[in-house]
Amino acid sequence: MGACMLSRTADHLYWMSRYTERAENLARMLDVNCRMTLLRQEEDVVRRRWTSTLATVGQLEPFLAAHGVVTQASAIDWISFERSNPGSIDQCLDRARDNAHAVRGTLTSETWETLNATWLEIRRFRRDTVSSQAPGDFFEWVKFRSHLARGVIQGTMLQDDALEFTLLGTYLERADNTARILDARFEFLAPEAAKSDDAGDYYEWSALLRSVSAFEIYRKVYRDLITPRRVAELLILREPMPRSLRHCMSRVQQTLVKVANSRSSETLRRAGEIHAALQYGRIEDALEEGLRSYLSGFLERTSDLGARIARDFLVSEATA
Repeated sequence: MGACMLSRTADHLYWMSRYTERAENLARMLDVNCRMTLLRQEEDVVRRRWTSTLATVGQLEPFLAAHGVVTQASAIDWISFERSNPGSIDQCLDRARDNAHAVRGTLTSETWETLNATWLEIRRFRRDTVSSQAPGDFFEWVKFRSHLARGVIQGTMLQDDALEFTLLGTYLERADNTARILDARFEFLAPEAAKSDDAGDYYEWSALLRSVSAFEIYRKVYRDLITPRRVAELLILREPMPRSLRHCMSRVQQTLVKVANSRSSETLRRAGEIHAALQYGRIEDALEEGLRSYLSGFLERTSDLGARIARDFLVSEATA
């Protein structure tokens, strides 16, 4: 019974943090699209961008079934507020709160109150106003509430396995979403454009960097023009960049070492393999392979890792 309860508690903590991080990253993806559509673009290009975003987050088919035609306002509303869409920001925050409620005794009161307040406050936003007039304010609110929850969790929770499973969910989800944001953007580039150091599309690349809080970091690291190659290098291979794939997978690996059990040796090996490829990889090799192919491979490996984590830690032996 003890093992069963431990795995159930770990499961709720892991998914509480994954859903909170997912809501933030959906807001970041929507934000970068809105920033890019402020530039003068053909209506067809704007529609293709939002269609790509819906596909990237796995929501294109249900959206088309409900709406038929992709528009910016309807896509923002669907991903932000649609309660029949289990992948919306609204539903992510709802599920984060449900998971937190299930383990209230494990959380500090500050953590529970922060997540519950977020769940309550999202209802004050008017869907029609956000999707058509002021989406930026809503996206900033989502990011702020995620930052607040993460700060409260790390500042008030006991440094034990409960915190480790919370961090594990956060960093695995962040790695997945950084890869998806990059993948969605590079879809609009020809392969040869990604390999070049052409400084064109400055505003689009700066919008992408701002969407992952990396604009100032880019300036400190490169002190030069923004180019696709350097953007990819920063967000994939730079360890000090907190949202890079390498940094996230480094934290995932470190956490798996701390919570290792008798079943998790293969899971830990695969996490180490993913991290080593990022630690010793070169951006030239990723670009030569094709960045979209490289990112798709990364997403496949992290999806497999997530399934293995669920099998090793989050499902009780009685129901495995």
